[in-house]
Amino acid sequence: MAYATTDMLICMTNAALGGAGPRLWYHKSADALAAAQVSGFITDGGSKGLRVGDIVWHKDTAANGDISMHEVITVSSTYPGAVDLSDGVKIGDTVNAD
Repeated sequence: MAYATTDMLICMTNAALGGAGPRLWYHKSADALAAAQVSGFITDGGSKGLRVGDIVWHKDTAANGDISMHEVITVSSTYPGAVDLSDGVKIGDTVNAD
């Protein structure tokens, strides 16, 4: 699948350090980790307020419900501001091995 501008993308925290620090975002879609880390995946991030250095938690609603964490590497200055996320690190899923 590809990112859709209707996907859930919400800012969960305000920036610390007087507004200069990173913010935490939550994105939810049926896109796998491999798709989320492709350059320009979030096509309208700039218009939604993402900034370089922000952190994005990506929840894959398909598969095992994987959750990955990415840093915003670049935000295009061309509207609506496509975003390049770092290679993600898987931080959770719905599998319970015990």
